[in-house]
Amino acid sequence: MDKKLFIDLDICAAGECKECEIKCSYLYHPDNNGIISIAELVTYALVCRKCEEAHCVNACPVEALEQQKDKDKLLVRHNMRCISCKSCSHACPYGSIYPELVPLLDHNCDFCLDRRDEKDEPLCIKTCSYGALSLKMGDIKLDENTFLVGDYLMVHSTHWDREKV
Repeated sequence: MDKKLFIDLDICAAGECKECEIKCSYLYHPDNNGIISIAELVTYALVCRKCEEAHCVNACPVEALEQQKDKDKLLVRHNMRCISCKSCSHACPYGSIYPELVPLLDHNCDFCLDRRDEKDEPLCIKTCSYGALSLKMGDIKLDENTFLVGDYLMVHSTHWDREKV
């Protein structure tokens, strides 16, 4: 099974759905926090502007947000420290940290790897009424706005490019 979960962030960001209504089949993901964790991960990887002076990191009162200097300034939220005050979201001058992606309780998506079969899609895909989620073969040619994030996730996002100085 070389299919990866595909999420189209452009569809998610279009504003048609007021809140994510998709369901999750994993018993320990109430309110679908599994897919929210994916959205947070890819937002930090693709949408974050990776500022020289990270206002979001400086605004966190409990040091739950870290900018990893050795990984191209990728943001990481330490879930056990985060108190969901959303100070980071308010401090971001570009609006790249969406407040709805900073939940108090966090669950990581397991991509339904042990619950998938060949003919059945995961529940999140079936219940996304806007078509933002699907399964795609991992060996397809990626266009300029589609990225692999980890081993099991493929993301489409029209993003900005940082100027190289």
